[in-house]
Amino acid sequence: MKAEIITIGDELLIGQVIDTNSAWMAEVLNLSGIKVAQITSISDSREHILAALKEAETHADIILMTGGLGPTRDDITKTTLCEYFNTKLVFNQEAFDNVDRIFRNRGYSLTLLNRAQADIPGNCTPLLNENGTAPGMWFEENGKIYASMPGVPFEMKGIMTTHILPRLQKLTSTVIVHRTILTHGVGESFLAAKIEAWETALPGYIKLAYLPQPCIVRLRLTGSGPDREQLEATINTCVDELYQLISEHIFGEGDDTLEQVTGDLLKASGYTMATAESCTGGYIAHLITSIPGSSAYFKGSVVAYSNDIKENVLGVSHRTISKHGAVSEETVFEMAAGIIRQFKVSCAIAVSGIAGPEGGTNDKPVGTTWICVLTPKGAETRKFTFGEHRGRNIRRAALAAIDMLRKQLK
Repeated sequence: MKAEIITIGDELLIGQVIDTNSAWMAEVLNLSGIKVAQITSISDSREHILAALKEAETHADIILMTGGLGPTRDDITKTTLCEYFNTKLVFNQEAFDNVDRIFRNRGYSLTLLNRAQADIPGNCTPLLNENGTAPGMWFEENGKIYASMPGVPFEMKGIMTTHILPRLQKLTSTVIVHRTILTHGVGESFLAAKIEAWETALPGYIKLAYLPQPCIVRLRLTGSGPDREQLEATINTCVDELYQLISEHIFGEGDDTLEQVTGDLLKASGYTMATAESCTGGYIAHLITSIPGSSAYFKGSVVAYSNDIKENVLGVSHRTISKHGAVSEETVFEMAAGIIRQFKVSCAIAVSGIAGPEGGTNDKPVGTTWICVLTPKGAETRKFTFGEHRGRNIRRAALAAIDMLRKQLK
């Protein structure tokens, strides 16, 4: 079965509100075995709503709408649905009781506008909205299913979870299974070349998607069919083969992050750590401390942006900086040694680079970054040349540094 999601609201089209509803709905529909064929955002306009519905029914079995169900004059979805389905608004006692309950609990009196929330198209099945005053609405027409929900995310999710998904799941026998493998430090094209033979040998009902972002490529395997156990078993076998091919690039699965995986390794080892950061400006420390429980292993950071701080706080030799420069292997090694000495920790990350967009030279262009990781297992320094975008350089440097620490700990 195929679905289309239609989001209604001028605020979406002018960028005032980000459409998170569609992403969430598409995810839960997919997990229910329903493919989303299209997502459409339209204005609060009668003509646009009518046109979108007419278009959607040509290629979708299920049309899900959010938005335009409030009590004010600009909320026209209900009246437009009446026109589309050739019906009229009728008073619904269950919907009214829900509105009355909500206002009583809040200590308010009902207005005529609020009472009008209980008026719904005569040929729909009302879907109780326990989180708000606008009920959801379920229509069945010409073999198609239509459902309309409020645009407020937590209200929409409540109606989808309680009413719509259970109904839809009874209509499909297809199961969709995902497993996502996370890689770092290898580009999408190089990764594709490494696993080309494995990808070609995948069964026809298993699909692979490459989902790249700076420094990280997610490999999502998706299987679809009638038997969940069989799908999961096949995907697990495929993933085992993938690990044999590219284990050096894999750091986790699903919703794992480098900082979380590395934190787990630190916690398991009993090691502590600190960071000495120049071009990343504390971003590595920010990522590490974003993980709950990181105080067990993370002790602190020095943002040594100037050479004075590198020398006077971290103990980097003035001669080292004069001879090799602040962005050099020698400097980051002394920064790492200095932070271990100052903070009395087991492990250290030190980073110095040229984030840009200015400051580059022929020898050290923008994006040049040196990273040092010191642990009880040894020392590693690496030079990276990222790019010209400051924000991406900072992000890439931070992730590269954390991954270097992860590999040392493993």
